[in-house]
This record gives sequence, structure tokens and C-alpha cells, in this order.
Amino acid sequence: MVTMSKQLDAAWRSITARWRRAHGAAQDSVTTESTSAGADWRVLLAALPDAAVVLDPASRVLDANRPFLELYPDVQIGAPLSRWLRNPDLFQAIEAGTESGQPEVVTLLHRLPVERRIAARAIRLDGRDMSNMPGGAPFMLITFRDLTEQDKLAQMREDFIANASHELRTPLASLRGFIETLQGPARDDAAARERFLALMAGQAARMTRLIDDLLSLSRVEMRAHVMPRGRIDLNEVASHVVETLRPVADAAHAEITLALASGKAGVRGDHDELVQVLTNLMQNAFIYGGTGVNVRVEVTKLPAEHGRPERVRLSVSDNGPGIAKEHLPRLTERFYRPSVSASRSKGGTGLGLAIVKHIVARHRGELEIHSELGKGSTFAVVLDQI
Repeated sequence: MVTMSKQLDAAWRSITARWRRAHGAAQDSVTTESTSAGADWRVLLAALPDAAVVLDPASRVLDANRPFLELYPDVQIGAPLSRWLRNPDLFQAIEAGTESGQPEVVTLLHRLPVERRIAARAIRLDGRDMSNMPGGAPFMLITFRDLTEQDKLAQMREDFIANASHELRTPLASLRGFIETLQGPARDDAAARERFLALMAGQAARMTRLIDDLLSLSRVEMRAHVMPRGRIDLNEVASHVVETLRPVADAAHAEITLALASGKAGVRGDHDELVQVLTNLMQNAFIYGGTGVNVRVEVTKLPAEHGRPERVRLSVSDNGPGIAKEHLPRLTERFYRPSVSASRSKGGTGLGLAIVKHIVARHRGELEIHSELGKGSTFAVVLDQI
């Protein structure tokens, strides 16, 4: 970061020096050299990855690159920047940078239309006094870096660590309590020993499921940029998973209906990952659909439309209690559950849909979620057909 800043400063000093030489030479040379210098700094401005704007000595906008205009679409070339950006900290930084010739950094907080945190860096384009430069000359460069996404990712990492620690700490605390009881008051109580051992086995199984899901999520994320190359028939995947989970459905007193597409429903994908997707979705239907839930697994071919190729849709629907709409946008977040206690009591880890989301993203597909209280839920994966 420091090296890039030094390179930019050196480049701007070189451009400004050319501008000075151009205006100190003969008139015909002035025209040629100043045009070249102007083209140079505008090309450099357009190439900057961060949002950037160049001001003249009167703080009017000389030019701005595309990222800046996307960040502040109302700003107009030739008008004072203060007409749109009224943050006093920013203009104090501009004033301080004008006087010192050194870069000045300030953090801007925007509340509307959405909350954003932006780092602004103001630097005069030449360390020497430029107060005598006429209007229209590049005088001040301000770059803007949107830190909002960075902050969200950092918060997600913190939440993930806190949630994972909490999810592991709870069964570990239970196990310690059971062990201490068996070593103490229940040492010679055979009935209590059997009861506590069963509870300990359940807590150990819960930790195993959590660790397995964490490892699965980690593996998928590591390969997120690699598109699977296998040729998979979703009809075969659906048939295999349904048959595998029939004992689970019987234990949950659930009914399964399977509807396959005609012919082959071929997609590019990883067989094991797609099996995991369908397994997670069906298990969620059994767990949260309630006793006697009806689960329908369906493979459907979708025609090409709106410039998109033919696709295959794999859906899991149930007639369970449904999910309130305020929870739907967050269902694929790690450890997010509409009812934490209900999920834990039924063996859920809070990572199943996060795994599904990342697998679908790796397959360059779409995950659709539709649910309504009292009317059940439908989770569907849509992939391009081959």
C-alpha cells in the first residue's frame, strides 16, 4: 500500500512538472506539452482501481473516474465538490493537504441511502506551492475506498468464530458435567450411569456433526473458484438420495414423493457435492417439517429463455409449518436459525444451508427459497443443462 502511494505521488509530481515546463516554454510548445500532460493525468486517473476525483485550486471537479461516479453519481464535472459532499472532515483534510503537501486520510460515514464507511485520501499533486496555478490545472487528488464490504467480512469472521466456539462449548460443558457426576455421586448408580452415558453419546454425536459440517464448508470454500467438470444426471442423484434417506423418512414418519424429468437431466457438477446438497435439503424437511410431513423431490427441465440456456431445477418441497418471511434472507448465513433451541434439539448445526449455498455457487447455479407460514417451504437448485 505504501509503495503504491509513493508510485502514485511520483507519477503525479512528474505530470505536474511537465505541466509547469509546458507553461514556461514558448506558446506552440505550451500547447503541445500541456495537451500531452492533460492526457497523461486523465489516463492515470481512469486507471486507478479506487474511486478518485481531481480538483482544481478552487476545489472544482476537473475529472473523476468511473468508480467515483458510481459511488457519487450526482457529482458533476466543473462544479465545486462541496455542492454534493458536505462532510466537514473531508474539506479539513483537503485544506490540511493543501498547506502541508502531505497525504491526509479521513474516514467518511454515509448513512443514506445505505450505511457506508469510506476512507478518503487527499493529496496535493505537487509538494511545492501551487497557489499561482490557474484554474483548470490538476491540483488535488482525492481517492475513496469503500470499506463497507471489508467491515462486513470482518464482522462475519468474528461472528463465525464466536458462534463456532459457542456451539462447541455447550456440548463440552455438558460432557464435563456428566463425567464429574459419574465420577462422584453417580459412581455406583447403574441406572444413572446408563442415562448419563446415553446423554454423553448424544453430545459427542452433536460435536461430530458440527465438526464434519465445518470441514465440509471449508473444503467447498477452498474450491469455490474451480468449476466442477463432471457430467452428472440429476435424475440419478435424486433417485440415489431418496432411496438412501427412506429409513430416515420412516423414522420421522415422513412421506417422500419423487418426480423425475423425462430423459437425462445432465449438468456439469461434482457428484458427491450435489448428493450433499439434496441430502441437506431433505434432512431439513424431515427435521423442521414436523411429524408426518410430506416431502416432494422433483427434477424439472426448464426451457431456454431471456438469453439463458436450458436449465435443470432440483427442488425439495414440504407441507410443514413454513418459515416467516423475515427469516428467509438470512437462512444461508452460518449458524443462523429461526429457532436455535428447536434446531439444536433436533440435531441441527446451523451450517447445512450455508454448505448448500456455497456448493451451488461453485456450480455457478442459483438457490431459490420460497416459504410461507402454514403453507410449507420449497428449496430449489437451478443449474445449466448440458
